Amino acid sequence: MAARILLIDDEPETQRLVTHLLAQEGYDVLLARTGAEGLKRWASDAPDLILLAVTLPKMTGYEVTARIRADEAGKKHVPIILLSDRTDLQQRVLGLRAGADDDQGKPFHPAELLARIKGLLARYAPKLQTAGTSPLGRTYAFYGTRGGVGTTTLAINTAVALHRELGRRVVLVDGNLQFGDHRVFLDLDLERKSIIDAASALTIDQDLLRSVVVRHESGIDVLLAPPSPEAAELISTDQRHLVRIIETLRAMYDYVLIDIDKRLDETNLDVITAADALYVVMTTDLSSLKNVRLMLETMASLGLAPEKIHLVLNRANSVTGISVARAEGALKRKIEFQITNDYSAATAAFNSGAPFMFTRPDSRLGKAVLVFARAVDKQVTSTGAVPLLAPVTT
Repeated sequence: MAARILLIDDEPETQRLVTHLLAQEGYDVLLARTGAEGLKRWASDAPDLILLAVTLPKMTGYEVTARIRADEAGKKHVPIILLSDRTDLQQRVLGLRAGADDDQGKPFHPAELLARIKGLLARYAPKLQTAGTSPLGRTYAFYGTRGGVGTTTLAINTAVALHRELGRRVVLVDGNLQFGDHRVFLDLDLERKSIIDAASALTIDQDLLRSVVVRHESGIDVLLAPPSPEAAELISTDQRHLVRIIETLRAMYDYVLIDIDKRLDETNLDVITAADALYVVMTTDLSSLKNVRLMLETMASLGLAPEKIHLVLNRANSVTGISVARAEGALKRKIEFQITNDYSAATAAFNSGAPFMFTRPDSRLGKAVLVFARAVDKQVTSTGAVPLLAPVTT
């Protein structure tokens, strides 16, 4: 049985975000917009945890908390997390005195809120089948039709969006074994462990991979490419090192995102076959369109299911002289996703070594990638869902 969580908050945006987050994790969500309504739902629906806004019409969150604690005396303790626009010491003391178990500032990161929820449920309702204990285990490959179309940028920022905005457990794998750029894009030094440390071990298992992945400050885990091109030779195609690593990571994370290079060699074909979906990143110039067409033909000849391939048009509003409709006509395929063009924001993020979804998620480019990430996530959690189209800004 999934845990029942009561959200008492009158802000529509908070209701939408929290409801989406908790529903994605499999929790049963109850809603109340006022303190009085929240008290009624607490008494009638017996939630396992309460998320309670401090600022409410007519009755504050502190007052609601005090009422619940007074009325539940001698009964089951329901953990309460206060949601506040302020997180200073005075606010925290007021909440604790009223009887709250924890507090969470607004705006919040989904992963942080989920961690607080799961910690309290584990303490007060350990027999419940709390959501999120079993990872989704989805593997998505990102493939660029040529260098410079933005595949690595999209893969990295999608990973950050899935984790920070949607609360997913994500590992990002740099599958460009000779010339991977994730160290540069994420400002990680050469001393960090890489996929070589996993492939050279006697056994590839979860304990090994936990010691090898690097935790980025955004909260995602990263499995880096070898530190030098010649070291890539240690990743054996015959021993299927890369696929074995990916399959092990499946059991540890909701999403395994692997950024592969444009060569369709045996290693990359193994990855594409093992992945649940392939996101082909392209632009609407002739060179990219030619390569997309050749790639689609190759995948068809190898028997890859067409529905496994998704076309992503990056820099959708850049001027190339070729419209989306003409590109779709030439490829005889629908372009399912479009990411707006904001070259300056992407370049600034690259030069700073910090993904824009981490430092500027509210930017035009950040909002477009978030829509893409939500569509990717929705394909998993909604049967037959139609992918959303990221906004194109002119």
